[in-house]
Amino acid sequence: MMGFVVGLVIMGVIALLFGSYLVSLYNNLVALKNRFKNAFAQIDVQLKRRYELIPNLVEVAKGYMKHEKETLDAVIRARNAAQSAGQAAAANPADSQAMQNLSTAEVALAGSLTKFIGLSEAYPDLKANQNMLALQEELTSTENKVSFARQAFNDAVTSYNIACESFPSNLVAGFGRFTPAALFEITAPTEREAVKVQF
Repeated sequence: MMGFVVGLVIMGVIALLFGSYLVSLYNNLVALKNRFKNAFAQIDVQLKRRYELIPNLVEVAKGYMKHEKETLDAVIRARNAAQSAGQAAAANPADSQAMQNLSTAEVALAGSLTKFIGLSEAYPDLKANQNMLALQEELTSTENKVSFARQAFNDAVTSYNIACESFPSNLVAGFGRFTPAALFEITAPTEREAVKVQF
């Protein structure tokens, strides 16, 4: 009888330890998921700042670049599309389609900004405008912050994805419905560079 009780106690301790281990795996996945969501919130802050700067930049340029209305409108359209994609991604950073849409919109925005900046170099008065210079400095700073925030997000997503795919936490991830998250990537090598804002 004594051996039976000791056996039950040992089995109870083992079950308790195993249950505690499973709970710790689950809690680790929750923490990693919250980290990458927080990391995306940092990207979102910087993207919003950039989206606010772009119309100001275009507004300053309008007086000098009257014949470039199509380019100016293209920048605003690309900014609006990126802003909309950013809002969708911020609502659910784990949604791989939302991250892909954001990446695509950001590539289009970078392309239109590059064209805009290239055209603006042909206007010496615009290059000397103090408001334009200040906006240029803010945009450059924001672009750098976006790059750093994107790297932190991708690092957090990678850690989360590794935990979701590694044994035995992958069993808990499957049971807890933790799905892999998408990285925030720019695909073409020329698009990996931050927009160069120089006059």
